[in-house]
Amino acid sequence: MAAKKKSAKLFRCPNCAMLVRAEDEDFPFCSDRCRKIDLGKWATGVYKISSPILDPEVLEDLGGSGSNRGGESDGH
Repeated sequence: MAAKKKSAKLFRCPNCAMLVRAEDEDFPFCSDRCRKIDLGKWATGVYKISSPILDPEVLEDLGGSGSNRGGESDGH
């Protein structure tokens, strides 16, 4: 039987799509430049992680936190 060669798994840089190996210093990016561009996109709000809030307790807490705004009186 012939010995199988282990090939390096290749990925694409999420910024410029250049081929990158998992062993590369800047993985998953191809360079420090692409890493900084990606960081800048997160910092300026281009990328966002959002999902609906499904936990009823969290929804209740959010709904009650601002209930006394806008000049409403609580009777005191």
